[in-house]
Order: sequence, then C-alpha cells, then structure tokens
Amino acid sequence: MTTETVSPPKSRNLPSMSVLGPVIALVVLLVIGTLLNSNFLSAANITNVLARSAFIGIIAVGMTFVITAGGLDLSVGSMAAFIAGLMILVMNAALPTLGIGIPIILLGMAVALIAGILAGLLNGFLITTLGIEAFIVTLGTMGIYRSLVTWLADGGTLSLDFGLRTFYRPVYFDGLLGISWPIIVFGLTVIVGEILMSRARFGRHCAATGSNEHVAHYSNVNVNRTRLMTYAMLGMLVGVATIMYVPRLGSASASTGVLWELEAIAAVIIGGTILKGGFGRVWGTVIGVLILSMIDNILNLTDLVSPYLNGAIQGVIIILAVILQREAKAKG
Repeated sequence: MTTETVSPPKSRNLPSMSVLGPVIALVVLLVIGTLLNSNFLSAANITNVLARSAFIGIIAVGMTFVITAGGLDLSVGSMAAFIAGLMILVMNAALPTLGIGIPIILLGMAVALIAGILAGLLNGFLITTLGIEAFIVTLGTMGIYRSLVTWLADGGTLSLDFGLRTFYRPVYFDGLLGISWPIIVFGLTVIVGEILMSRARFGRHCAATGSNEHVAHYSNVNVNRTRLMTYAMLGMLVGVATIMYVPRLGSASASTGVLWELEAIAAVIIGGTILKGGFGRVWGTVIGVLILSMIDNILNLTDLVSPYLNGAIQGVIIILAVILQREAKAKG
C-alpha cells in the first residue's frame, strides 16, 4: 500500500516581497484614502467597504482553492445571478404556503446552497471527468447561467415579495455587536479557508495537484477528486455569498454579479496565489479583496478618476500582478 508523500511544492518558497507587496499596497491605499477624504477611515465608511466586499471575499476564498489546484472559474458572477433568481422564484412561490417567517428564509438558503454546489459539481465534472479545459467549461457555463436568469426574469428583474423582502433585510443590514452579518460570515469563511489551506491535507492536495498533477498522482493524491471538490466548494460559497446579497436589494437580474469573476480572480492573484496553480494563501486573498474594495471606495469618494473605469483598473492590476509573479519566480 502506497503511503502519502505529498510535500509542499517549490513555489511555496516565494521571495519575501510577494508577502510584503500586498501588505504595503494596502497600507499605501489607506494613507492615500485618508489624505484624499477625511471620512475615509470613519467607522461608517470602513463598515460599508467591508460589507460590500464580503460577497466577493467569500467567493474569492473558494476561488483560491480552485486556482491553487490548477483550475479557473469564469462563471461565478453569472452563477450568483442565476442562484439569486432561482432563490427569489422559489421563495415567492412558497410564500402562500409557508407565509413570512424563518421557514421560508431557510428554504431560500437551502435552495441557494444546493444550487451552488450542483453548479460547482457540474463545472468540476466537465473538467475532471470529460477532460475539457476549465477556461472553456466555465466560459460556457458563464453564458448559460446569465441567459437562464435573463429568461427567468423575462428580460427584466426578479423581485422578492415586498413583505418577504422586509423580513429578509436584517440578514444583510443587521449583525452582532455592531458587525454586520456579511462581514461575520466572510470572517468565518476566511478562518475555515485558511485552516483548510495551511493546516489540512486538502490544502496540501490542492497545492500538489496544481504544482504537478502527475507527481501528485504518484504521491497517492486523487487529482480528479481534489479538483472536483474545489469546484464544489466554490459553488457552495457562491451560494453563501448570494444568500447574503439577495436581502441587500431584494432582486436579481441579468446585471447581477457582473464582473464578480474578474474581481474574485484579481483578489486571489493580488494576494499572491499563483495563477498556474501550486501555491495559494487565503489570508493573501483577503488583502487582495480589501485592496480592490479600497480602490473602488477611493474612486467613489473622490473625482480623480471616473468610477466607471473600475473594471479597467482591476484588469490592469491583474496583468501587473501576473508580471510580478513571473519576475519573482525567475529570480527565485
């Protein structure tokens, strides 16, 4: 019987700048934001930034595992839109039977989680079992989910019943000890994700699979199962993010979740996870999420650059982050 001999890939020994870089960038943004607007570090603004970044942050934690294992998922934004639409339809349909209360909220949450896991498993199955490239699969499902939510909404918007929306709103706007529920859920997701990545066998398997799947296979790692589990985890976390997002607006449309995949991937890469796989860190992803959120917040609080260019800025950041990774690898 073969014993497991999975050792950390060489890419774990990254130059210290790859660790310090995101932290320095975060501190610089804090200073710039404070200098440009005196309200930047106010409790209200910081809470708003954290709450709004929680959706992307939760998804980005799952994306960290997918990318570490050598995968990619471009469908998460469209998946979130579809799950939100499905969740709203089910809750509205069940309203006459269940009435407004905890059971109907739990039903909606269950629908979101199950739909997310199934969507993730579908991506993972097509990639691992049928051997189709992750880019092609998730590009295809991105279009499918976006079209489905447009069809469900008949080209318009799906909205929760007004009374149900009012009852559900505290899931986003309330919290515990002054901290809103999205921030709390994001924090718990990060803690569990960091433990899985740095302390658990699953994290080692993800890194080994992304580093060299043939070596991982001979080291007794089930490569396909590991990748499948990363996509299922990501799908589940998209469902969790959607659960927290729906009460914010109480609606879903074809524009829901647009560019979420770009933001999630950007946060992961900025945080130091290697795009080609083999190395990932959840705490770095958190810093990446905060960097992107602060850039967006600074653009909204000042008139230096139009907020409409936020997507372009994120695209530039992704390219720069990958270039810096290549240089660091070459020097290492």
